[in-house]
Amino acid sequence: MIHVTLPDGPKMEVCPGSMLVEVARLIGPRLAQAAVCAVVDGELRDLRDTVHKDCCLMFVTRGSAQAMEVLRHTTAHIMAQAVKRLFPKATLGIGPAIEDGFYYDFGDVEPFTSEQLLSIEAEMKKIVGEALPIKRMDVSRDEARKILSQSNEPLKLELLEDLEQQRVTLYEQGEFVDLCGGPQLQNTSEIRVNAFKLMSVAGAYWRGDEGRPMLQRIYGTAWEKKKELDTYLDKLADAEARDHRKLIRELDLVSFHEEAGAGLAYWHPKGGRMRVLIEDYWRKLHYEGGYDIVFTPHIGRAWLWETSGHLAFYKDGMYSPIDVDGQEYYLKPMNCPFHIMIYNSRTRSYRDLPLRWAELGTVYRHERSGTLHGLLRVRGFTQDDAHIFCTPEQIDDEILRVLDFSLNLLRGFGFNEFRFELSVRDPNTPKKYVGEDYLWEQAEASLVGALDIRKLAYERMEGEAVFYGPKIDIKIKDALNRSWQCTTIQFDFNLPGRFDMSYIGEDGKQHRPYMIHRALLGALERFYALLVEYYAGAFPVWLSPIQAAVLPVTELVSDYACQVNSTLVEAGIRAEDWSSHDRTLSYLIRQAQLEKIPYMLIVGKREAKEENVSLRLRNMEDLGPRPLSEVITMIKNKIDNKELL
Repeated sequence: MIHVTLPDGPKMEVCPGSMLVEVARLIGPRLAQAAVCAVVDGELRDLRDTVHKDCCLMFVTRGSAQAMEVLRHTTAHIMAQAVKRLFPKATLGIGPAIEDGFYYDFGDVEPFTSEQLLSIEAEMKKIVGEALPIKRMDVSRDEARKILSQSNEPLKLELLEDLEQQRVTLYEQGEFVDLCGGPQLQNTSEIRVNAFKLMSVAGAYWRGDEGRPMLQRIYGTAWEKKKELDTYLDKLADAEARDHRKLIRELDLVSFHEEAGAGLAYWHPKGGRMRVLIEDYWRKLHYEGGYDIVFTPHIGRAWLWETSGHLAFYKDGMYSPIDVDGQEYYLKPMNCPFHIMIYNSRTRSYRDLPLRWAELGTVYRHERSGTLHGLLRVRGFTQDDAHIFCTPEQIDDEILRVLDFSLNLLRGFGFNEFRFELSVRDPNTPKKYVGEDYLWEQAEASLVGALDIRKLAYERMEGEAVFYGPKIDIKIKDALNRSWQCTTIQFDFNLPGRFDMSYIGEDGKQHRPYMIHRALLGALERFYALLVEYYAGAFPVWLSPIQAAVLPVTELVSDYACQVNSTLVEAGIRAEDWSSHDRTLSYLIRQAQLEKIPYMLIVGKREAKEENVSLRLRNMEDLGPRPLSEVITMIKNKIDNKELL
């Protein structure tokens, strides 16, 4: 007999070779019915697996994240079976579960149409209704090769050859057989017919290799219940409505032009106005926070990047060198070496430190075409970069200061939910990093100390440190509860040594300064995309490119509309007079609402006579007639206080 240790501590005896589902039945029939898979000594296992030695065992029941992964993996197999029934010549690639769903890749087929997706989905429901038992087969490599060859599955055969183990697992449901490590559910009927949906089709190179065949990838989503699916689809609809790529086009903010260069943003007047507002607010806080603003070139000689180590660690993300008078120059992928050049331009004293230098510096990175995604992933972007040079005694206070400064800036834009990550070295790959162990330990202690002082919970991310030091990453949560990387606070004891930086200490001797890299908004383009999606284009008044539109009821009041608009502009409000639009009032109101303009000031004969305006908000709330001076005061208060609603 062997001993199985359960989560709550007790041990039970079972016969060697017992199936996990049999062990569940011994514990209780309800557990056997609810179990989806099991975790044996920390490894996720199929219920049809067997146990042969003493182990720790935990059963996974429906509703957990691991159970959802198994459900979605099984749904991927059902989809593949449906495709094979409808398109017998299709060959199978891979079909894993992913966050919120699954996908499967198919070769030897034309791109699937939306009508074909509906047919595949209908066939999947039929397979679920057939209640096919899902059998797990433990076979030798030769047996698997024979079965996959008979099924004409060349892609699966290729995967088989890459496996090292001598025995592999196949899963069979009806006529369908797939090479798969599992786990899977017990029967196709365990999937609810109204709780899954096929979402889209995309091309995907086999094994991610651009030199290999392009396969057709079908994405789907699957849930325990229809209600969960409906909630997810509603969330997707909300995300689609907030998609910055759609909104920046509809609101005339930013555009991209593939013919002029992929991944490069063109800021239109309204988007440019917002960018200036963001930058001005950023500069104001930095000057108030003890920073100085610097400006540096867009290119530099190769020795800069050789000295910094970026050519050794980051060359794939840099553009090819430019020959200038026989010297190699690079478009800068980051600003740090340039700030160091300013530091090294003269002798520094301990009395000068700390130095806090910030820059809105445009950098260029060679992102692959397939990774470009609107403003979220571009090839040229402006980084709100800063570097702090200080003494070892100042480092703890400076990191705490940066942490507070970061949160204050982000809150100013309306973000209040944060997730903190501490990225540290992977001890198993020391060659990935530079610097002495004691420096890494000191740096990590400084970052942890700041988080602890502010009582901020954080997740430790092993192996996520950059090559020159550990870092704190701050992620913001958007309106859809998604997390996005913004602020990074990085400790660097590498570059000061590489560039022979020094300061004269109180003892009259040369000392090496410590250096902190920090980007608060990250890439300005990316942060702007997050703002667009967070507010769904309905920006706070202080950020709105147009804060008020003056809408005349008829042409007869155009002079008064012009007068109202001039008064608004003189008061510092970004306003537009729409007298020249030559449209009906209902059209103008609808257009102002589509452009998400916060305030609509409607003027007619009555308003002109009484020298007031009828005020309407972009949410269509009608506040009725009001004196213009009162409206101006209300709008100015919203702007001056940077109110978010």
